[in-house]
Amino acid sequence: MKNTLPHMIAALIATVSFQANAAIAITEVAPWGSGDAPYEADWFELTNTGNSAIDISGWRVDDSSNAFATALALNGVTNIGAGQSVIFIESAGGAKIPSFIETWFGSNAAPLNAAPLIGYYSGSGIGLSTGGDAVNIFNAAGVRQAFVSFGAADSVSPFQTFDNAAGVNGVISQLSVVGVNGAFVAANDALEIGSPGTIAAVPEPESYAMLLAGLGLMGAASRKRLSK
Repeated sequence: MKNTLPHMIAALIATVSFQANAAIAITEVAPWGSGDAPYEADWFELTNTGNSAIDISGWRVDDSSNAFATALALNGVTNIGAGQSVIFIESAGGAKIPSFIETWFGSNAAPLNAAPLIGYYSGSGIGLSTGGDAVNIFNAAGVRQAFVSFGAADSVSPFQTFDNAAGVNGVISQLSVVGVNGAFVAANDALEIGSPGTIAAVPEPESYAMLLAGLGLMGAASRKRLSK
């Protein structure tokens, strides 16, 4: 029993260390965007939960078919900084990005200030279904980096995005609520609620570092007591 605490601390440090470098999470999804938003496009949000920037050149997205071979390229963004969230919208050449920005952030917003960084994807084979679907993210080597699945989307206005601020891989069902995890009503469309570019629940890299340091001190103190 005396060795239980050090082992638990070591396991927790290993888990947190993995999370600090786990990198990418799908933190928000709007599968109703193509049919119920002015910009007429579905979108999702990626967040770098790690402590260093990630090069996403060559990364792809697929829906529930979960196949790298038929996945679509993520364009317009090549790096995601530590703690940064970016949006990817279904749009040929990114043509719908200005309308997305106008809708959510207003006419004075721009991707480099009031609005988040926004990329795009397009092609056949992907269409996020409001009846239930999935988002799968692959790196350039075809290794899946993040995934979520969801059931029927909100079908009653105001339309709420799926909120995965916790950054989990798996089934998500929580809908965005104004004031929770940074969610707000779109600037120019009162029928949309979400938090594009805003993450409140995913720990920042500095928080991971502080937690690791604290756990390390606890482990050292425990080992010192046991050595007596």
